[in-house]
Amino acid sequence: MFKKYDKSMAILFVLASVGLLIAFIVNRNFFDWAFARHHNQLSWFIRPIFIIPFCFFAFKRSLSGISFTLFCIFTSMFWFPEPSSVNPNVQEFLQYEMDYLTGVWGMVKILVTLIVPLSLTLLALAFWQRNIWFGFSIMTLIAFGKIGWSFIFAGDSGKSIILPATIYYT
Repeated sequence: MFKKYDKSMAILFVLASVGLLIAFIVNRNFFDWAFARHHNQLSWFIRPIFIIPFCFFAFKRSLSGISFTLFCIFTSMFWFPEPSSVNPNVQEFLQYEMDYLTGVWGMVKILVTLIVPLSLTLLALAFWQRNIWFGFSIMTLIAFGKIGWSFIFAGDSGKSIILPATIYYT
C-alpha cells in the first residue's frame, strides 16, 4: 500500500523543501531566525540521526523516505532554541556561512555549492544500487569535503565542524 503513494509523497516533500529554500531566499527575517537557532550545536549533531534513514530509504528504493529525510535535515537547523551563549568559533563559522549564502553568486560559487546535492545523489544511488561499500566511501568523501571546505573558506573557525562532520558521515 505504501508503495502506491511513494512518488506522490516524495513530490510533496520535494515541494516542501523547495518552499523552504524559497522562504530562505526571499524572507531575510526567516533566514535570520533559522540561523539564530542553528547556532545551537544540537542542530549540528542531530544530523547523524538522519543519514541512517536516508541510506536505509535509498537501499529500500523509497523516494518518499529519501525526500522526507532530506526535508528533516533541512529543517533540523531550526528545531532547537537559540542558545544563550555561543562558542566564538561556531559564531565565526556560521557568520561565514551566512555571508556565503547571502553574498554574490558567481559561477564558481554555484558549481561549488552544487557539490552538495551531487554528493547526496551519489550517496543515494550507491545505496539504491545496494553497493554499501561505495556508499560508505561517498560518506567518507562527503565528511572530508565538508571539513576541507570549512577550513579553506572559513579558516580556523572551520575546526568547529570537525566533530559534527565526522559523526554525520561516518
